[in-house]
Amino acid sequence: MLAEKSALYKLSICIVTVLGFSVANTSALQSTPDKAQDLFYVTGRGVSLYRDAEQIKSYLRLSFREPVTVLKTEGEVWKVQTMDGAVGYVSSDELSNIWILVSKRRKRLILHQGMEVISTFRADFGYNAYSDKTIRGSEKKPDQWRTPEGVFYVVKKNPYSKFYRAFLLNYPNAEDARRGFENGLISQKEYDAIMLAEKRGTVPPMGTILGGMIEIHGNGTGLASNWTQGCVAVRDSDMDFMWSHVQEGTPVVIEK
Repeated sequence: MLAEKSALYKLSICIVTVLGFSVANTSALQSTPDKAQDLFYVTGRGVSLYRDAEQIKSYLRLSFREPVTVLKTEGEVWKVQTMDGAVGYVSSDELSNIWILVSKRRKRLILHQGMEVISTFRADFGYNAYSDKTIRGSEKKPDQWRTPEGVFYVVKKNPYSKFYRAFLLNYPNAEDARRGFENGLISQKEYDAIMLAEKRGTVPPMGTILGGMIEIHGNGTGLASNWTQGCVAVRDSDMDFMWSHVQEGTPVVIEK
């Protein structure tokens, strides 16, 4: 439970930081880690904030993956507050507090709803399971087939993956882009393209030296093996279970 709370706290802070809110807005979280749970509702695509519970008049378009605090549940319409203080109403099905914790050390994928564990699955990882991803792997560099560590989100769901079904993650993300640029691995143009995708909530460039196409997908062995090229693989039945819970925008924390 401590691991889950730590991951949830880290992810909440990261969501606020990535979306561009000031450090002052996270001070309450820093002083009270339990408060992180309140942030664990994020919006889907194209969500509007309404002044009234009848949702007649909208006045604000919320950003994709914008974190909100739920103030009151009123049937299928909930009263929420954004990080910058705007208060209004949204449909409950436009919010989600589902998130995924992936532990490379424990070789597990844990599906959460807030602080509650929905289910835990055995997972397979990259060929080099214990190192963080820095560059693209290949047949000549199998050591670089690594599962990346950090805070990501599901940028696309693929029901027709060659690995049964798949959740594509937004790797490389902004943090990966900054690291890659500072280390001279990617150009300014590549850095800008990754940062723009992060801002828009779209699939980032996958063709840089940093690599890409990191997924949570099916065809897993259920034996916690190391065979993927950096992806996280679970059994097909586990993907079926997660499919209706996980949406575009679902946060994913991958820890060592």
